Amino acid sequence: MRVLVTGASGRLGRVVLPTLLGEGFAVRAMSRHRRDDPRVEWVVADLSTGEGLAGAVRGVEAVLHLASAPGGGRTHDVDVLGTRRLVVAAGAAGVRHLVHVSIVGIDRVPFGYYRHKLAAEEVVRAGEVPWSILRATQFPVFLDELLRAASRLGPTVGDRAVLAQPVDPGEVASRLAARLAAGPSRAVEDFGGPQVLRFDEAVCAWRAARQSRRPLLPIRIPGRLGRALRSGGLTTTATPTGTRTWADYLADTYEGTGRR
Repeated sequence: MRVLVTGASGRLGRVVLPTLLGEGFAVRAMSRHRRDDPRVEWVVADLSTGEGLAGAVRGVEAVLHLASAPGGGRTHDVDVLGTRRLVVAAGAAGVRHLVHVSIVGIDRVPFGYYRHKLAAEEVVRAGEVPWSILRATQFPVFLDELLRAASRLGPTVGDRAVLAQPVDPGEVASRLAARLAAGPSRAVEDFGGPQVLRFDEAVCAWRAARQSRRPLLPIRIPGRLGRALRSGGLTTTATPTGTRTWADYLADTYEGTGRR
């Protein structure tokens, strides 16, 4: 099966490409800028303008839609309007399956970026291309970056009761490969990590892995956002889950480094 992967140069895309190749897929990778990779056919296209999309979807049986723009003022153009352009182009090209990657909790957590992701899902569901949607929980590296940013001034600042469920991107990539092989589900599937962690639990393990003595300075996120995050808005009870834990990520990243 020949698959077009949008957002192929992104954080998840860099993991997805070797996974798909290992599963025997023929991969056409798409990004806004030209790349050199002898393993895949690389094409240049821009979701925010539609330039190059018709050629990118021509001749593929499925599209794996990873591309997103969470910041920089491009979110609506890329995630909503760009997804619409992609769906229309894929329909015109006779693509038989579009797999869209989304985020667990976008329908429960009142956050601006999530509103755009939810709108993108609605575009996919309304399109003529048979579809599947996989919502994933947070990648461990994202939680790691969040904790480093929250520790810039010394203590680690955060709401101790916020719940997270880190999932390994390699396991998400494997789940996506399986979904492509299975064909369109016309359903929204959640996929999360094996553990739900409170923020203070995640911080404690992170400090130990980094051999850090930074204290936790607790704050309470106010309003609807805080309530949604504390009540597990970013977590899922769906099965199956991934198997790699936050502790596994920390051991791989920091074991023996003594980074503070």
